[in-house]
Amino acid sequence: MIVAIVSIATALVGFGLGYFLSKSKIERQNREAQKDAESIVKKAEQEAQEIKRKAIIEAREEAHRIKEEFESDRKRRESELRLLEERLLKREEIISKREEIVDKKEVAIEQLRVQLEASKKKIEQREKELDERFNKLAGMTVEEAREIVLEEARQKYEHDLAILYKQIKDRYEEEAEKEAKRIIAIAVQRYAPEYIGEITVSTVSLPSDDMKGRIIGREGRNIRTFEKITGVDLIIDDTPEVVVLSTFSPIRREIARLTLEKLVADGRIHPARIEEMYEKSKQEIEKTIREAGQQATFATGVTGLHPELVKLLGKLKFRTSYGQNVLDHSIEVAQLAGLMAEELGLDVDRARRGGLLHDIGKALDHEVEGSHTEIGAEIAKRYGESDYIINMIMSHHGEQEPICPESVLIAAADALSAARPGARRESLETYIRRLVKMEKIAMGFKNVEKAYAIQAGREVRVIVEPEKIDDAEADRIAYEIAKKIEEEVEYPGVLKVVVIREKRSVAYAK
Repeated sequence: MIVAIVSIATALVGFGLGYFLSKSKIERQNREAQKDAESIVKKAEQEAQEIKRKAIIEAREEAHRIKEEFESDRKRRESELRLLEERLLKREEIISKREEIVDKKEVAIEQLRVQLEASKKKIEQREKELDERFNKLAGMTVEEAREIVLEEARQKYEHDLAILYKQIKDRYEEEAEKEAKRIIAIAVQRYAPEYIGEITVSTVSLPSDDMKGRIIGREGRNIRTFEKITGVDLIIDDTPEVVVLSTFSPIRREIARLTLEKLVADGRIHPARIEEMYEKSKQEIEKTIREAGQQATFATGVTGLHPELVKLLGKLKFRTSYGQNVLDHSIEVAQLAGLMAEELGLDVDRARRGGLLHDIGKALDHEVEGSHTEIGAEIAKRYGESDYIINMIMSHHGEQEPICPESVLIAAADALSAARPGARRESLETYIRRLVKMEKIAMGFKNVEKAYAIQAGREVRVIVEPEKIDDAEADRIAYEIAKKIEEEVEYPGVLKVVVIREKRSVAYAK
């Protein structure tokens, strides 16, 4: 029992000692294992840190490499996209232009179609109008049909012609005016006669008032005989030592003046003596007329004139127009026209001949009905003058269109001679009547507000309504007023028509 107990106790002690030793060993092993574990963990941590560091470095390098590859790829793609975008923009631009061209072509085609339709309608309408017109013209004379066509053309193209007239005028006026001034200046410098105002002498001085009674005669027989033979009215009034001769014919008045002067100088005054002195004076005047005509042809170098034309030229010595001697005026026109023709390389002889004869009708205009141009043209034709000379006579006052350049020179020389200072004059009553008539003619045109005759009657200022008249119409109105004044008014020299189209806009700042 005790042995059992001892055995049990020994076993228990041995077991406890063994357990203790085992436990110590185990704890030592555990500590060693723990240390080994800690060492392994620490080493593992160090290795992990090293691995982590290397991994981070490698990751960063990889990330940088990837980033660089990405950036390179991005830039490449952006470049490709930009090129593609530029191509697309160019293509869009080309397409837009093509679309615009196509649109324009479509619009043009549409307009052309509309125009074709309109033209077709106009043609149809025109055919219809022509059919109607032909049907209408079939029952008309040639003159009636011509008037209708001209009226329609005038209405249709009046404004276009006014614009065309202005363009042509503006294009050539400046150059032509310079050349004309040069030629006229040369002609005037080369021919510059002195002017003396001609006054028709219609009075005869007597030695005493007693002579008036002898001129009257017993019961007025002397004065009646004198007036019957001479065709001149003899006016005896209270003016001391002067009697007045009055007649429409300047030649008859000159013959009567010479007759009376001879009678007064002779002192014997009776019907037979009056008739004798009248015949002598008449022969003297006829001789003077022939000599004056011959002298005019010599002065101008005109040859081959019919003797009757020379005689008619001489009669112009006793004819005045606005106080200007007509023969002197004709000689001057011939000389000026010849000088201008010489400058222009034209026919000088023709120009001088036309200038000398341009007013030949005034020698008979108090004896024959008609204007002096018509009478002169008839006389020139009767005595074998050429068509050019006849045209110069008719066209120098615009009654015919010029058919040769010399006709234009005659009109210019005539105006130049008449326009010289002191060359012509007129009575106050005639002057005022002429101004009033010019203003009245200008006011008779449509859209004219006011008209004033200025510059001593050598210019007409016309003010038109600016909102109703354009520049082309203003030019046309000026031309038409000038033409109408030419036709209806007698005036010396050249008359200027100025049409003023002015628009004023006024505002006030307060």
